Amino acid sequence: MDTLNQLIPLIAVLALPMLLAITVHEAAHGWVASKRGDKTALMLGRVTFNPIKHIDPVGTIAVPLGIFLLSSLGGTPFLFGWAKPVPVNWRNLHHPRRDMALVAVAGPTANLLMALIWGLMIKLGALLLPTSQWIALPLIYMGAAGVLINLLLMVLNLFPLLPLDGGRVLNAALPPRLSFYYSRLEPFGLMILIFMLFTGALGLILLPAVSAVLSVLPGADIVRELFPL
Repeated sequence: MDTLNQLIPLIAVLALPMLLAITVHEAAHGWVASKRGDKTALMLGRVTFNPIKHIDPVGTIAVPLGIFLLSSLGGTPFLFGWAKPVPVNWRNLHHPRRDMALVAVAGPTANLLMALIWGLMIKLGALLLPTSQWIALPLIYMGAAGVLINLLLMVLNLFPLLPLDGGRVLNAALPPRLSFYYSRLEPFGLMILIFMLFTGALGLILLPAVSAVLSVLPGADIVRELFPL
């Protein structure tokens, strides 16, 4: 019961940053695709900040909540999940290979910008702390969660494995013949990722990169204090 009482406030702090991180990430994909010639996501209403349009009941709710609760019982909370992929018809793009890379990198770029905004929110909370703790503390805690979640999502998605964004960028950069063979690994990508997650290999790769980017963002010291990496 004590563990559950500790987790409920933590889930409340993480919920909004997690939802925004996934929503803005997917909306960014759709927006860049629309600018590069493919209006598929735009016509389907996916270029929006409405989270309902992007939520996958399994990947956005069930899996992250389950992994978070199980990992918390083990002592180190961890979040992992995904949203409904934004549909992109590469045939409609002006320059398919190059534009697919631009569409892919838009999501992680949006997460980096969001991490910066959440970091500035931490700074604002710290300024208000001496006079208005009831405003300052939620800003600080939610800001720290927002920075960490967005950095984790950014670095994870830049991992060069299909169907992740980093895999899309690598696939676009490879010569056509190698790109063809590399793309055939996509059906196994999620299984490989989950295997790496549960063996700890994913954390060994991602966390140093997250820590490196965090070090140049505002509020980094507070994020490290609240959520030790």
